Amino acid sequence: MKELAGRLTALDPDAGAAVRVIAYFDRLSESRAGLEALVRGAAVLAGVPARLVDAERRVQVRVEAEGTRRDTDGPPDPAWPSAALAPGGPPALWLERAEAGPSVVDAVILERAAGAVRLVLDRTRGRAPADDPALVETVLDATAPDQARLHAARGLGLDPAAPARALAPHDGRPRVVGAHPGTVPSTGRLGVGPAVPVLDLPHSWTAARTALRFTADGTAQDPGQRVVYADELGGIALLADLVAPGAEPPPDVRDLDAAAAVTPWLLPTLHAVASTASLRAAAAEANVHHSTLQDRLTHAEHLLGWPVRTPQGRLRLHLALTMRHLARP
Repeated sequence: MKELAGRLTALDPDAGAAVRVIAYFDRLSESRAGLEALVRGAAVLAGVPARLVDAERRVQVRVEAEGTRRDTDGPPDPAWPSAALAPGGPPALWLERAEAGPSVVDAVILERAAGAVRLVLDRTRGRAPADDPALVETVLDATAPDQARLHAARGLGLDPAAPARALAPHDGRPRVVGAHPGTVPSTGRLGVGPAVPVLDLPHSWTAARTALRFTADGTAQDPGQRVVYADELGGIALLADLVAPGAEPPPDVRDLDAAAAVTPWLLPTLHAVASTASLRAAAAEANVHHSTLQDRLTHAEHLLGWPVRTPQGRLRLHLALTMRHLARP
């Protein structure tokens, strides 16, 4: 390869440089280099910072031209040379080159680096889930034959030997993702099933739907977590069997709704009390002074008819807020 690169350089410097780039990333792939090493290689070869952003898997790596990692929250410039990780996908790898002129070498760097990055992500974090409702339905169907579900899992890009999770979005189709942290999207209300072997995904799907019932919109009128993991619920998950969706809410929930109808600050304030370790932490969460929080809680206790500052009262409050979510149609 070195001899070929030397000959090509004598004829066409860009062609010679391109061959050296190909050989460089081939060596990195053969040595199973990680994401940072691949992005560093792109930056050093291009002589400008390189940036990898895979929003689906929450991966962000940025390396300066001299090889130093320096991440940033600023968005990539659409004018920078870029490459997708999969055909037809969104740009995910950029070279932060200000000049607009196209470069053959830049194109080769991006193409080879993106391909190597895709292999690493597929190997370590699971493939980005395919959007095929029929395959997802099959892999989540406990009545489907094992071979059919395994075939569907492969079609979704899942490794049958690796654990996966079922996702239950509030608005949208069911999804399945690899179990590695960072593979779970966080937009909208979402129930996340436990990580299980592929053939156990129907159980993960059932748990994900239960977890979805514990989610909230995260607004003043519906405070709480937008994403809930089923395996973090513990014994609280048993409440889902006791409170039927759309049924008459329990008395404490009716009291909460009646009080919230005349007191706009009530629900977010009580959620802060139920979800933090102390009243001072609750005041910070609710963005009010500690004395203001005490005044609010006195008023809330008057409206509800039970204390919320005692251990038993906090437990009752937490259960009431949780049952409020579960009672939704």
